[in-house]
Amino acid sequence: MLKILLAFSFILPAMSFAADEADHVMMIPKDIKWVDAPNSLPAGAKMAVMYGDPAAAGPFGMRLKVPAKYQVPPHSHPQDENVTVISGTFFMGTGDDAKAKTMTLPAGSFARMKAGTHHFARADKEAIVQINGVGPWGITYVNPADDPRNKK
Repeated sequence: MLKILLAFSFILPAMSFAADEADHVMMIPKDIKWVDAPNSLPAGAKMAVMYGDPAAAGPFGMRLKVPAKYQVPPHSHPQDENVTVISGTFFMGTGDDAKAKTMTLPAGSFARMKAGTHHFARADKEAIVQINGVGPWGITYVNPADDPRNKK
């Protein structure tokens, strides 16, 4: 777990936080600052922190923009994860087999995964999802060989 948090903490300082200490956050799409997602996620995704700090204790919101044919293998998180599909279509399923049945989540859809729930996701075309939760955020892959941090 500490390894996950340390890897994530090196990415976050370079990000533009919408409101480190603000009482409120308001932004329009052109104000969102996208950066490469942390190396704990498969390559190709972009991320934007909307509020809070995913690496610290406390509430946060972040968006994930994934390219076409993007997949996140079966994994779990140490805290509950709330996912709202902002644009595109996102496919999510539960369990340890990424080839298992998924639910099609078009824009406007919502999913909640309790801490420790094994789940997976993919997008056939570009999609944007917002993840809200309580940090510190982390990801543990069911199969360690699927963890991008283990690949050279």
